[in-house]
Amino acid sequence: MIDIKKIFSKKDSVENKAEVASEVKVDKPTASARKSKFHLKVNKDALKKLKLVVVAYSHVEREFFPTEDAYNAEVEVEERAKDVVDRLVSLGINTKAMPGDRYFLTNLLVDKPDIVLNLVDTLRGKDNLQTSVPAALELSNLPYTGAQMEGLVIGNNRNITKRMLMAYGIPTPNFQFIRRVGTAVKDEMGLPLIVKLNESGGSVGINNTAVKETLREAQKQVEKMISTYKIPVIVEQFIDGPEITAVVFDDGSKKHVFLAQKIFRKKPDGKHYFTSIESYDDARAYTYKHVEEPLRTKVEQLTVRAFKGLCHKDYAKFDIRVAEETNIPYFTDSNPNTAFGPDMGLPFTEVLALHGVTFDQVLLSLLSKYARYIK
Repeated sequence: MIDIKKIFSKKDSVENKAEVASEVKVDKPTASARKSKFHLKVNKDALKKLKLVVVAYSHVEREFFPTEDAYNAEVEVEERAKDVVDRLVSLGINTKAMPGDRYFLTNLLVDKPDIVLNLVDTLRGKDNLQTSVPAALELSNLPYTGAQMEGLVIGNNRNITKRMLMAYGIPTPNFQFIRRVGTAVKDEMGLPLIVKLNESGGSVGINNTAVKETLREAQKQVEKMISTYKIPVIVEQFIDGPEITAVVFDDGSKKHVFLAQKIFRKKPDGKHYFTSIESYDDARAYTYKHVEEPLRTKVEQLTVRAFKGLCHKDYAKFDIRVAEETNIPYFTDSNPNTAFGPDMGLPFTEVLALHGVTFDQVLLSLLSKYARYIK
């Protein structure tokens, strides 16, 4: 049985905030940032109804992925799922982890959980198959967290995402979608350029030399990535300037937006600041600081518009580059079911901590949002 008094005791709240402050490396908040307060809605009575929560995660095997980097980018999800289970159990909620494998739906129908926390990123190593999870849950009438099929289709395809952003009047860098080896990179996009996989999350394929200064270098990268990963790519104009991480959390009453600017320790290629896959192994690669006005309000409004327009649900993360000369915020990437867990190395959790919001608070708010419909 859930111990509501324990979960919501004032003492625990203070201790959690102190623990977060000691773990996350961020700049000292400014006066305007300290005044900002977020109150996530939590239905305490609804939480008492929970009998079983299942945390679903990607079943990952090395043979599913074309490269070691792609495999390593996904293999962490099992440990992350266990961390989420541990947090829920510590809060008195009966929880179990379940891999998204061939027996997934059968096991769910046997256990009949009240809610499924959907952390499945890939099925058999393919991002585009993850839409099968919400489809199966919808057919089985099982409540689940995170984006529905439409949101995952859009959010995990950079070409569709960028076209949708343009349709909603949200700035995104000039880009070209390339499906086949031999397709010429257009010269009107503007240099420098960065090449990204169209259907893969994270920084897979983006190493320390990912930003290309010439069309010839970009063309070689396009050929290499399509040949290696066997999926289309996006060639995108690289925007020099500050990088902002925007996190959205919808508690059922309000879409809360949490912003943080990355302060990089060094330039991976000696010329530009950006997040490369190598930087994932460097705990000091960057820190976060608050985004100040007037940029903060402008980005918040665009972020909510993007969240709605891209059909995201519950929570999401956006990567934004702000042009140095024009101060225009360009939305470069969308992550509808971004990495979700208590680990302070996760951007979602770290940005929340910068604003004084703990992972436990988000977890309970998310579950109670769905638990209130349990009869």
